[in-house]
Amino acid sequence: MIKILGAIFILLSTSWAGFEVSKYLTERPRQLRMLKVALQSLEAEITYSHTPLHEATRKISKQLQKPVSWFFENFSKKLTEQEISVKKAWEDSLEEVWKLTAFKSGEYEILKQFGENLGKHDLVTQQKHIHLALKHLEREETEAVERQRKYEKMTKSLGFLSGLLLIILLL
Repeated sequence: MIKILGAIFILLSTSWAGFEVSKYLTERPRQLRMLKVALQSLEAEITYSHTPLHEATRKISKQLQKPVSWFFENFSKKLTEQEISVKKAWEDSLEEVWKLTAFKSGEYEILKQFGENLGKHDLVTQQKHIHLALKHLEREETEAVERQRKYEKMTKSLGFLSGLLLIILLL
């Protein structure tokens, strides 16, 4: 009886581990799409509504899901509550929220470079920087979807099968 309970526990835990890895692969493209929508909204707010940056990012944070919304909310708070440059507020917000996202280093570099130019230029140049960031994020999203398609089912199966292997070896 104890062996059967142990075997079930092993199988459940390894299967859960496989599903967690698979969840990361699913979450990354979803968060990238949210980030692209956020940048498009930022472009619209800045270009057409002429909304100040702190207010635009606050509005955007209310439209998004977590953890991407946390980033824009944090950025907006830093701009309004602290005497800090836009670049520093962007980088600090990126650092604080980064661990909670499914993004990789490629997205970090894209966002960091975008933050260096945010608020420094006229509307047309700012719009060009947003389009450039969107192009780079599109490339990253394509790669993330490809990885998801390639490895999602494998990680789920691998978790379950490694549990079966472990049970067989222990019995």
